[in-house]
Amino acid sequence: MQTQPIDVAALVRRHQEALWRYLRYLGCSAAEAEDLAQETFLAVLRAPFEDRGPEAVSAYLRTAARRLLIRSRERARVPISLEELDVADAVWSRMAGEDAGKSQIEALRGCIEKLDERGKRAITLFYRDDSSRVAIGELLGMSEDGVKSLLRRARVALRACVERSLGR
Repeated sequence: MQTQPIDVAALVRRHQEALWRYLRYLGCSAAEAEDLAQETFLAVLRAPFEDRGPEAVSAYLRTAARRLLIRSRERARVPISLEELDVADAVWSRMAGEDAGKSQIEALRGCIEKLDERGKRAITLFYRDDSSRVAIGELLGMSEDGVKSLLRRARVALRACVERSLGR
């Protein structure tokens, strides 16, 4: 069976925003998410690919991006929890729909506002400003391990809040 040529521009337009958001949801910095999204689309061009509809393509791209993220972290010798990735992927798959996660982002913004000041500041510094845990610890007067725990608790609280907000 012969496959149709891929309309790469249309594929990127249709899926880039959601793929970037997915990678950010998995914990990538904005720059890392951009790089991994580009690498994902390049991988699609290198391998045989068949467009089986938006949902199947989206799942395929997420799987490819997740693998690239894992390899990237392994090469950099940055620890990555496959268990946490699995949980995040499962939550994303349940929550993200046709709006490419826009409703989740709005819910997340509201939930961030509900965090205590220390948690809100840590989340903002880590995810928006791409600050390291060491730098956040210095600003908040905490150890790196303390910041790691604070971020973990904040993510758990945010995940529960977003799910409640979206009625899931």
